[in-house]
Amino acid sequence: MIDPAFWSGRRVLLTGQTGFKGAWLALWLRRMGADVYGFALPPDTDPALFDLARVGADIKGTFGDLRDPAAVRAAVRAARPQIVLHLAARALVRQSIEDPVDAIGVNVMGTVHLLDALREESEASTILVVTSDKVYANDESGVSFGEQSPLGGKDPYSASKAAAELVTRAYRETYFKRAGVHIATARGGNVIGGGDYARDRIVPDVVRAAAAGRAPILRMPLATRPWQHALDCLAGYLAFAEALDRGENVPEALNFGPAPTKPITVGELTSAMLDALGAKTSFVHEPAPGSIEMQTLAVDADLARTRLRWRDALPGRAAIEWTAAWYGRVRSGEDPRAVTLAQIDTYMNLAE
Repeated sequence: MIDPAFWSGRRVLLTGQTGFKGAWLALWLRRMGADVYGFALPPDTDPALFDLARVGADIKGTFGDLRDPAAVRAAVRAARPQIVLHLAARALVRQSIEDPVDAIGVNVMGTVHLLDALREESEASTILVVTSDKVYANDESGVSFGEQSPLGGKDPYSASKAAAELVTRAYRETYFKRAGVHIATARGGNVIGGGDYARDRIVPDVVRAAAAGRAPILRMPLATRPWQHALDCLAGYLAFAEALDRGENVPEALNFGPAPTKPITVGELTSAMLDALGAKTSFVHEPAPGSIEMQTLAVDADLARTRLRWRDALPGRAAIEWTAAWYGRVRSGEDPRAVTLAQIDTYMNLAE
């Protein structure tokens, strides 16, 4: 799926390197020899994978705010990127509900500032904007959304990501297409994996509960999501960027997620994680009155499978076991950086 030689020596601007997925991707890109320049706010969790795995020691870059156009332009000039991977975002639904102005400012105007700087300050050949599986107009019917499904979003996070899709399309058609720059969006599913310490996200909530010897509290145990390991999702982003840069005939937006035929509920994921961690497999259901979070969500990733030859090398239970193994090894005293790099190396062998 991925050609390490493609990335060797390639100048990459990676936004969001301090986040969960961004930290994994920064280490992976460096493992393949890429020259990585990061731009993001400092980590917003303590601990954070960025710090635990000493990601900052491997890459160039600076801390900065996407809402500051001058800082974004300075980062683009410093990076001189050939490829841009835009992951920086407000990524939590409940956090975005609590502070919609912040979420929309980062996810929408942050994307505008980045794309505007790239069209004026950069000679990048390929730009991949990462949005979300939640960009679709979800009527809770249980259908799997394909790339041509209508965009929507009934909460601030989902709406901001759908808006980022429209912003990207506008910049592509108005500026980048005539300049010969390849630009597309990637819509990833719900990602799990080691090193996630976010608030109000299922895996870190379960890990914290297990460590404290208490039962996790679930708001919606019957809700389903397209769960996938971070490495599967990131492999899709990398393969997509490669195909775009080579000028292959690929869509301008692609979904990345597991096959929707066997959806896993929040409760099932929680029980499997607790089992893999060696903890009691019970949880407490405490509904959140008035919540507008979606009960069902599934995406159709067949286009990525056929056009990119992408596949999820860690489907279902394997993704959960790898996630639990990361936390278990780190809890037992192993170096988080070494554990993360070992999983990246093993994954690359699996993918091959």
